[in-house]
Amino acid sequence: MKNGIVGAAAAMFLVGTLAGVSGLVGAYPIYGGQAVRYLVASVILLVITRVLGLRFVRMTWRESLCLLGLTLLGLVFFNVAVVESTRASGPALVGTVLGTVPLALALAGGRPAPRLLVGAGVVVAGATLATGLGSGTQESLLWALGALVGEVSFSLLAIPLLPKLGPIRVSAYSTTLAVPMLAVVGLADAGTGMLRVPTLAEALGFAYLAVVVTVVAFFLWYTSLPKLGPGRAGLFAGLIPVAAIVTGGRARGGHADRVRPAGRRPGGRRHPDRPERGTRGRAGGGAAVRGLTALPSYRCA
Repeated sequence: MKNGIVGAAAAMFLVGTLAGVSGLVGAYPIYGGQAVRYLVASVILLVITRVLGLRFVRMTWRESLCLLGLTLLGLVFFNVAVVESTRASGPALVGTVLGTVPLALALAGGRPAPRLLVGAGVVVAGATLATGLGSGTQESLLWALGALVGEVSFSLLAIPLLPKLGPIRVSAYSTTLAVPMLAVVGLADAGTGMLRVPTLAEALGFAYLAVVVTVVAFFLWYTSLPKLGPGRAGLFAGLIPVAAIVTGGRARGGHADRVRPAGRRPGGRRHPDRPERGTRGRAGGGAAVRGLTALPSYRCA
């Protein structure tokens, strides 16, 4: 992984495998499930830092603000924005907006080379084909744009932290900070119903989300990001829908249906892809990051 290509590709593919576990955790309260996922991941990452002898690093105010922004925008707000946009108008619109992340990262990296812009455009076109163009309300569009800001922040705000903290500590600190934030969101959304004892299948699903999609994928991404830069690293997002189709299709017995995003809920009188707000805390049948399972074009971290 000296040049970062293998790590970035592996990280994005692992994020796409969320499709394979969507059915396991789809009925669990969504924000409570996210808090559980990050709690387990943070414990694992903190243990790893202890085993490796990585001591706590005192950060400057600027670095502390970057870490707080990374957690608040890149993890917590991203989850909320994806869920609420889906609740308002279904998954296609937010999937399409998030499909522009490779282009946004390429532009955010300064003056991108023409080849990089062309590559980002190809990835965006592929993601759009995977999700559909989508349509929705002004509310869902605003939430989708917020999710885009969160996704870009997940990478850009980590860059100034990585030279000093390294990928393991950035992952450990951000996931730890995200737990109480998501717990507050869960309480506001579902009250005390945000948590319940998971079934065996749900426990296995959360274990996969915490270990593979969070601990491993975060480490690989943050290891590769400074080597490639945000523009080149963002191109590998094109592997997410590929992994989603492969693993989602196998999980459904070979039928590669489109992966439904976080926040979709069954039942109710609204459009089947537009979950009712009043349903307390239950994620729908295909409920990523950065919700519990992945949009066809992007992760839910």
